[in-house]
Amino acid sequence: MTSGTSRGRRPGAPDTRGHILAAARERFANAGYDRTTIRGVAAEAEVDPALVYHYFGAKEDLFLEAMELPVDPRELGPELFGGGMENAGERLARTFLGIWEDPNSRAPMLALLRGGLTTEAGQSLIHKGLVGMLLTAAQEFLGNDDGLLRAELAMSQMIGVAFGRYVIGVEPLASADPEDLVAWLAPTLQRYLTGDPDDLPRV
Repeated sequence: MTSGTSRGRRPGAPDTRGHILAAARERFANAGYDRTTIRGVAAEAEVDPALVYHYFGAKEDLFLEAMELPVDPRELGPELFGGGMENAGERLARTFLGIWEDPNSRAPMLALLRGGLTTEAGQSLIHKGLVGMLLTAAQEFLGNDDGLLRAELAMSQMIGVAFGRYVIGVEPLASADPEDLVAWLAPTLQRYLTGDPDDLPRV
């Protein structure tokens, strides 16, 4: 029988948190959001699952930190819609563009969006992770009847803008003044969020 440290679960240590984050990034990148579990991340990092919960809490919290996302989507619902739906379209456009215009917060969002274009796992991170949390937060304020569809329409509009402006740089969208874009986008987003479907034009 040999002496020394056996290969087993890594005990809590100063670098344990970093090991867990590295393992989480690997799992999310390879398996996507749905198929990544706390237990799977713990196995990858060679720690007890309780340590993952201790350092990060729920899977959503681990995802946000591992992907280095600049905002917590779960907090945007109250921020955007908690004060009422009047001018919610403008608040949504301004908040969204504010995140993307900041180079520090843009970098992880770009990485996530580009990954979603090339791999199934990347698509899962956007659809089930980031957008899923945003939709859940928004639907709480938009109601259950058609709230999910309204939120999805607004989100698809903004993702399209992000793709055209920041990923492929189509002009003149890429060089447009952010305030001009807010003015263009706000009415459309407001109609998605609060418009009466009966008033929509029919083909």
